[in-house]
Amino acid sequence: MRQFLSRLALAAALAAAPAPILAQNLFEPVIYINNAAITRYEVDQRQRFMQILGAPGTTAEEAQQALIDDRLRNHAARQLGIVPTEEGLQNGLEEFASRAGLSAAEFTAALENAGVEPQAYRDFVSAGLVWRSVIRERVVPRIKVSDAEVDQELRRVVETPILSRVLISELIIPAPPGQEQQALNLARQIAGAGLSSDEFEAAARQYSAADSAQAGGRLAWVNIDNLPPSLRPVITALQPGQTTQPLTVEGAVVLFHLRDSQGTLRPGATEQVVDFATLRLPTAADAATLGARTRSCDDLYVQAGAQAGQVQRQTLPQGAIPTLVAQRLATLDADETGVVDYGNAADLVMLCSRQPALVAQMENDVATTALPDDGVEDAVPGGDALPTRDAVRDQIFNRKANAAADAYLAELRAEALIRRP
Repeated sequence: MRQFLSRLALAAALAAAPAPILAQNLFEPVIYINNAAITRYEVDQRQRFMQILGAPGTTAEEAQQALIDDRLRNHAARQLGIVPTEEGLQNGLEEFASRAGLSAAEFTAALENAGVEPQAYRDFVSAGLVWRSVIRERVVPRIKVSDAEVDQELRRVVETPILSRVLISELIIPAPPGQEQQALNLARQIAGAGLSSDEFEAAARQYSAADSAQAGGRLAWVNIDNLPPSLRPVITALQPGQTTQPLTVEGAVVLFHLRDSQGTLRPGATEQVVDFATLRLPTAADAATLGARTRSCDDLYVQAGAQAGQVQRQTLPQGAIPTLVAQRLATLDADETGVVDYGNAADLVMLCSRQPALVAQMENDVATTALPDDGVEDAVPGGDALPTRDAVRDQIFNRKANAAADAYLAELRAEALIRRP
């Protein structure tokens, strides 16, 4: 996180540059929100602060929107009686500064050298602190994560190939001293344009200073393990056709575009554990008739009447299911029935559910393979291990909380009276 220091140096250069804002009234209101003013000075301070962080908010319009949102966050907190304590605020300042490997005092001093007043830093952290309290009180109690959602997410993880190689294009924009912000702004424009692979190649030919520019920034296939560790999560988070956000390095701003990717499934990912029910009946016609009026596996016991005690419900790996029954189950969706006709008798077969064996192993200790000496769990290397159910539940919970927080902020924004002088 010491990269923050290079950004602070950039901000110092910006602060030293002529600023047209000085010719204007710094404390002139530029926007009112619920009759509270946001001044030109506040916008300038937030803009400089966000430039240092390398975060969204580097234009005056973005800085204004960030300040509007902070005002709304503070307004929501006041309505709930939430006020940050001095101790809590100081802890928040220390925690934020620690991301740059600095104390709050050191970070504040560096900001002042870059032309950012301590109050801008305090206001930024304070708004975040009270907003988290608002979300904990108003949003979090309403969020529930079901076991079915956890199962669904685990199935998605199992069915998603583990990336092994990527096909990327690069665009490297020079950022010599004094021109860092221009380079960053250009990179943000390119990244935000949603360019196709062909369009990204055209941009690389026009703007990139790399040797690959003539080839439209196109690079050969590269193994994920060969990428720098800090770059791997950035690239693996992309879908083909997507571009990274600008990455700042010494003397340049870099963009990567993912053209294609290759991967392999986890060992055992295609194995399934099947929950199913069977009932032996005299004829195929009897089985078909009963199946036509049965709506679910639980309903089968009701519809079977006096024969309910003969219903066999089992949860088995695919390889342990009798062949004819397994073949019939393969064609069914959950709560659908089929018939296996043996000539002198027939089985009504009903699929209750199916799930990846790797997921079933996590929750039920069900054998995931018919071969006792070749358990799927033993074939899964540690690096490819599935996340725990608790970790998945936390991920889903956080995703829901973030979405709910964004929705609540949008609601506050829609209800607010926002006007310009």
